[in-house]
Amino acid sequence: MSLSQRKLLGIPLLLFIVIAYATLASIIYEQFLVDAHAIILLIYFCVAGSCWFFPAAWAIKWMSARPHELPPSQD
Repeated sequence: MSLSQRKLLGIPLLLFIVIAYATLASIIYEQFLVDAHAIILLIYFCVAGSCWFFPAAWAIKWMSARPHELPPSQD
């Protein structure tokens, strides 16, 4: 798969990852933490606000990798 094809697929993938993660974080907050203490909320929002970086970083790394940097496909 060429670099431009990966970018074409990667941008919607990245948008999906961010939207799905934000939705999941909101659901967790609404179901379990609405009446939680302020310190618990601070910790949750710091962790939840930082963790989206890891799947997004993977998608960006995959999008921008040159063909020789990717593992061989099993075709």
